Amino acid sequence: MIYKKIPLREDDPDIYLTTYVSDLKGPARDAMLVIPGGGYYNVCADREGEPIALAYMNAGLNAFVLNYSVREKAIFPRSLCDASIALSYIRAHAEEFNINPDRIFAVGFSAGGHLAGSLGVMWDRPEICKITGIEPGSNRPNGVVLGYPVVSGKRFATHLGSFQRLLGKDEPSDEELELYSLENHVKPKSAAPMFAFHTATDSVVPVASPLLLALAYAKAGLPFELHVFPKGPHGLALASKTTSLGNPDQERDNVAQWVNLSVNWIKSL
Repeated sequence: MIYKKIPLREDDPDIYLTTYVSDLKGPARDAMLVIPGGGYYNVCADREGEPIALAYMNAGLNAFVLNYSVREKAIFPRSLCDASIALSYIRAHAEEFNINPDRIFAVGFSAGGHLAGSLGVMWDRPEICKITGIEPGSNRPNGVVLGYPVVSGKRFATHLGSFQRLLGKDEPSDEELELYSLENHVKPKSAAPMFAFHTATDSVVPVASPLLLALAYAKAGLPFELHVFPKGPHGLALASKTTSLGNPDQERDNVAQWVNLSVNWIKSL
């Protein structure tokens, strides 16, 4: 396995990719950009980074884990710029990593799900290319996988802390919360296909969040797949012993199906 750290910003050593790339020869692989959660406050790579990358590697994809801007650096569009640089870098180095440049996906969890979802629906915001200097369109994922994602700023559906950090405000208005609500940015001709999973009993990010995004995709006539499992806490990651850290409540066999479900969905695209 090719395992190395790749700096993405000369001005910030905290922004980097970690590669989980097969060194076996063979046909070009699909690629997955892994974006851990953490409420835009930290990056939970221990549970939602490497274990996820290895799971997708085992399924035949090459994977890359992103460490992105958080806390006071997370004000929009900084983190989206980080993710855009990352995906553009992977696509530009497709031959080096033996991946298909037309089959690069992103998976994100919680606030990382918001960031992956932002790549899916806001990759074409004009300020992104202006700030980063990347080639227009090089940051568009071919699909996004969202795990218990932060989606909406609507009060009944949101994780307020994530939006506070995106906006740089402790008490954002309803209008400000709507600015980066993903369901408001789903465009029929540009949004990437979406797969999402959530649990109905998530007490941190309400299940209404992905439901609103799925509704926006449906209205736009775009392909999506959504799985809502009846029970389970927030932050399940793989929902297996691998990521449970000894907490049996984090082990949910039915939710653990999401990895295979998402791989089958990716293959269907």
